[in-house]
Amino acid sequence: MRFLTRLLLHVVLAALVWFQAPAPLHAQEPASLVQRQEATIDRLALRSEELTRAVQAAAENDERLVELRLELEQLARELLEASVRFRPRLAEINARLEQIGAPPIEGQPPEPAVVAEERRALNAEKAEINALIGKAESTSIRANQLVDTISTMRRDLFANTLSKRYDLDFALGGDALEELGVEAVDVWNAFASWARHVVRFKLTSALMATLLAALCAVVLLVGGRRLFGGLITADPLKEEPSYLSRLSVAFWATLLPALAFAVFLFSGFYFFDFFDIYRPDIRAVMLSLVTVVSVVFFVHRLAAAVLSPKLPNWRLVGIGSRPASMLLWLVSATAAITGLDALLNQINEVFGSPLSLSVAKSLVATVLVGVFVILIGLVKPYQDEDGGSVAWPGWLRAVLFILGGATIAAALLGYIGLARFVSQQIVVTGAIAATMYIGFLSANAISQEGAFAHTALGRRLEERFKFDETTTDQIGLVVSIAANVLIILLGLPLILFQWGFQWGDIQGWIYRLAQGVTIGTITISPLGIFSGILVFIIGYFLTRGFQGWLDGKVMARGRMDAGVRNSIRTAVGYAGIALAALIGVSAAGIDLSSLALVAGALSLGIGFGLQNVVSNFVSGLILLAERPFKAGDWIVAGGVEGTVKKINVRATEIETFQRQTVILPNSDLINSAVGNWTHKNKLGRVEVPVGVAYGTDVRKVHTILTEIVTSHPLALKNPEPFVLFANFGESSLDFEVRVFLADISNTLLVKNDLRFAILERFTQEGIEIPFAQRDLHLKSADGVVIRTEAAPKPAPARSRRRPKQA
Repeated sequence: MRFLTRLLLHVVLAALVWFQAPAPLHAQEPASLVQRQEATIDRLALRSEELTRAVQAAAENDERLVELRLELEQLARELLEASVRFRPRLAEINARLEQIGAPPIEGQPPEPAVVAEERRALNAEKAEINALIGKAESTSIRANQLVDTISTMRRDLFANTLSKRYDLDFALGGDALEELGVEAVDVWNAFASWARHVVRFKLTSALMATLLAALCAVVLLVGGRRLFGGLITADPLKEEPSYLSRLSVAFWATLLPALAFAVFLFSGFYFFDFFDIYRPDIRAVMLSLVTVVSVVFFVHRLAAAVLSPKLPNWRLVGIGSRPASMLLWLVSATAAITGLDALLNQINEVFGSPLSLSVAKSLVATVLVGVFVILIGLVKPYQDEDGGSVAWPGWLRAVLFILGGATIAAALLGYIGLARFVSQQIVVTGAIAATMYIGFLSANAISQEGAFAHTALGRRLEERFKFDETTTDQIGLVVSIAANVLIILLGLPLILFQWGFQWGDIQGWIYRLAQGVTIGTITISPLGIFSGILVFIIGYFLTRGFQGWLDGKVMARGRMDAGVRNSIRTAVGYAGIALAALIGVSAAGIDLSSLALVAGALSLGIGFGLQNVVSNFVSGLILLAERPFKAGDWIVAGGVEGTVKKINVRATEIETFQRQTVILPNSDLINSAVGNWTHKNKLGRVEVPVGVAYGTDVRKVHTILTEIVTSHPLALKNPEPFVLFANFGESSLDFEVRVFLADISNTLLVKNDLRFAILERFTQEGIEIPFAQRDLHLKSADGVVIRTEAAPKPAPARSRRRPKQA
């Protein structure tokens, strides 16, 4: 037994020594960390060299350059993460070296060999880590420099595309028509052979892909019509539709059918590609064809919805029907020519057409687009009072003429790339911008007061959820904001794509936006701020829900006083909102320590200009904690008497008996005397004074008053009512009826009942209630005194006061 005890003691002491003694850091296998990160950094450096060569090879491919830039940015982030992983280990090494200390200088006793070996190993490891960090930083710098190089290359590529000039002599020669015929035959043969292959071997797959695409479009179209049925089709029988109705019909009649048609085409393309029906050459042409047809159809639907040539009542612009039809066909033709140019350009690339043919086709297409734009400017859509035609406003005509003339001039001068770019922006960017503008107008119209309730969606919500007018109007405001945000999120990227930006550019912007912008030592992240706001909103509603549950489920079952429940509910609300705010600030990534200077400035402001606000705030907290009064109490504060409605942080709301709400600062209620009729309970005493004439039997009066007060149903028996012979008054013998009530709020009712009962009983008993009489003596001009009685003479035993006035 003694041996086991001694053995256990040795084990415990050894464990304590093992835990307390700092182990050498080189025994913690740091080599694994260094080796892992060295392999990672070497791999990233090798990838950096590969990307450098890929950038040089993709100098003429803008889309590939964007992809390479994204890879390089990701590479730089991984290198930074690899460097950061060394920080904990470096901190451990530096701390251990500080513990070991510097090696002994000459003349000092030598240190143990174990310590010297540990210092040497730590310094070697530290040098190795620093070398790897330096390599990672060098590779990261090269990656960032390559990112800048890609940006420069893309700018030069875009500028060269627009500024490159072609010689039109060879493009307009006689060989162009011959080359066009040869290419047409090649395209026909390619599609014919592909179609025969599909019919023979993949007909089932093609039919299945077409059916699936049609099903997707039908689901979208039918679902959209069920949700927005009244917003898609214009009612021809409606003579004067509202501006909001016209905007809504124009917007949805453009968006939903165009979206359904695009879904059909692109889903069909996807399913054909999924079932491996396309050949590589056919796939590229079909993708371009699907895109062009979708865009042209969208532009036509937009022009038809805005101009509405057959339904003038639903037209968004005040022009005639004939000009509306002309403009519809001119806009649609312009879009069709631009789309055809894009499709033919893709065919040229796929089938390797001669450059002269590509230039000739683009030249003809861009000149035609310019001519159509000028024709649009020449249309006279308006009418004057006499019925004559009126042209567009001067500034709009100038813009149309400049755009059309610039397109034609650029094409004829050989700048085909610039002409194609301008014509593309006129059609596609113009259509997207016009749709966004209609959407903004619709959202703005919905946000007007009472407008949303008159829409089909607003009426459905009112019928389904029984919303009142205010709630429906607030929902309309939320819908308006959401619509504006959605329009920007959808329309802005589409416009950027037309201006040469790639999806990778937008991805990079989104990532940098999510990372935040650093200003000094503070990093502002929109995503972090949004997360903080979202967390605060969730915390706010959770607090409100917990308040309702605590008040309705817990405190209500405990039969707690309403004032106590209000104080607890208010305190829980303040604590919950403060906690939600702190968590929201933390979720937003805001370092509270960086706000110390701001907090100091606020403290200085509080000491001077905000001391009253802070005083009221602290007083409000004291009122909620001490509870000298609570909601529902009847208090008297200075010249204000009424019921406490709500105790806020800064002030307390009191409702007087005239239903006037008085806002009293909390500091006034803390620093001044406040009377509370219902502090502990509602027990209170009521006094009703009454006087009788001199000569009346006071014993009889006392008995009568006692009978009256004791017979009242609200008078308490304990303490019992009491009749006091109060005073010998100037004109009467004064009595005072005192009665205790269980609820002091019944004061007016009890006083009213007692006065009626006293008057009726005194009348029955012949007891007179005296009143003061006033005699007025007037002196005329000749000295004659005229006496006028202002009231009947009282009983002889009553004294009189006769103030005289000259």
